[in-house]
Amino acid sequence: MVGGLGDEPDVASPEVLLCRVCAMPGGADDRHPGATRDDAQTCVVEVEHVTVEPALEARNLHKVFGRNPKDAVRRLKAGATRSDVADAGTAAVIDASFTVQRGEIFVIMGLSGSGKSTIIRMLNGLNEPTAGDVLVQGRSVGDASPKELRDIRRSSISMVFQHFALLPHRTVLDNAAYALEIQGVGRDERRRRAQEILAKVGLGDRAEAMPDELSGGMRQRVGLARALTAGTDILLMDEAFSALDPLIRREMQEQLVELQRELGRTIIFITHDLNEAMFLGDRIAVMRDGRIVQNGTPEEILTDPANDYVAQFVQDVDRARVLTAGAVMAPAAATTPVSAGVRGALRVMRDLQVGSVAVLENRRYIGAVTDRAVVRAVKAGTSDLRSIVSSAQPVVGPDDPLTDVVERSVESPIPIAVVDDSGRLLGTIPRVTLLAALGNVDPQTTEIPIIEAPVTVPEAEFAQTLAAVGESAAVGEPVGAGASAAPATRASTRATNADATNADAPTQRTAAAATVAAVPAASVTEGGV
Repeated sequence: MVGGLGDEPDVASPEVLLCRVCAMPGGADDRHPGATRDDAQTCVVEVEHVTVEPALEARNLHKVFGRNPKDAVRRLKAGATRSDVADAGTAAVIDASFTVQRGEIFVIMGLSGSGKSTIIRMLNGLNEPTAGDVLVQGRSVGDASPKELRDIRRSSISMVFQHFALLPHRTVLDNAAYALEIQGVGRDERRRRAQEILAKVGLGDRAEAMPDELSGGMRQRVGLARALTAGTDILLMDEAFSALDPLIRREMQEQLVELQRELGRTIIFITHDLNEAMFLGDRIAVMRDGRIVQNGTPEEILTDPANDYVAQFVQDVDRARVLTAGAVMAPAAATTPVSAGVRGALRVMRDLQVGSVAVLENRRYIGAVTDRAVVRAVKAGTSDLRSIVSSAQPVVGPDDPLTDVVERSVESPIPIAVVDDSGRLLGTIPRVTLLAALGNVDPQTTEIPIIEAPVTVPEAEFAQTLAAVGESAAVGEPVGAGASAAPATRASTRATNADATNADAPTQRTAAAATVAAVPAASVTEGGV
């Protein structure tokens, strides 16, 4: 999203459960104030939209260094570029607007000279904007008096620097407690709180060490501990991990994510490393020449870049670590309730021309069955679908990265099921969809040519199987079925049936239909859900 107040989307208000009687947040087991356990005065809840104030807002920020910054801003607002106003000054930031929600990791990313570090210095008042304003929890930084600005920095915002900025004559513990000392917290209390945070960042046993006794990664942990100990709601991190070795850097990134989940702090992180931004950020603002050229989630930036610059920026990103199962999954078209029995599962496979179906019970995923298992059950006279459901099929959650999906896909001949925390089926990921997402190509493939080869099982056997459950073989045969249909190898059948998963690909279903008509179901080993 291009920077600018007019372009900023409306902030979605979270849904809060409020009792219609006492107007207090409540749930099914909560009681009205004053009610005893024996009273039946339980709260009656309803969903109401409650506006939650964002942690930080940047509104049309401009920063120009030079002889005539006000004139440069006027010309920039009229449509001039950074180079057009070079005679008046250097435009470091141009019309940057964004909102950071509480508990969010918001990453500002760009190459050197893009203006990202200038922005972060405006957020806490180190640099005064030439135009625009910053609101920290509703308080204007631009309108704040020196005393109010100091209070904002002490109580609302902490900063973690790239080169640690530790006091070399103080111990690790005293460095971590320094922010509390500035706030006037007593020695024993501040040391106790600092010790707790040091333990969280893995330095509990180095509290009495001096900074020069620590490695680079340890020093950065001390800097992070100092910011966390301050107890502020917002952390500003300017290239905080850029000076670290790759392995230590990755470890620090993972630790930061864990700490954010545990402590719920709001983090604004500056980086020039796209992989770091994609790993850390809930949302990312991409900057170029002082402007925000796109603002969105990692998936949005990766799959729908705003312009060629962003597209080139993200082309070498490790997509498997950024994209999630929920971002690439396909709708689960081939499903059947367990109560439908073997006959119902076979009918779904026949109608959709797929080699497997997902089995649901009370709308929850309990496993899958393949065409081969269904054919065997019919021949054995079994009608209970539950008895042949394979519950060992791997599943993933919607937030699992594709690295996890790839690992599970190796173990499964059928599409991977994506389920929520309650076990409800959200979608599936066929292999063709997974490969398309990793390769950044369209999953809508063309029809696969069928290679003629001897059929190992007579076609009549498939018709007999359908007849055994009271279905007409002719009904199940697509156009071209019969002796004139081209036989297929097992490999081509697998590929065709896997592609047939996508309900929006008619050419795939046509190829699958011709294949299933020509090859008995017993020879199909892989299909799409």
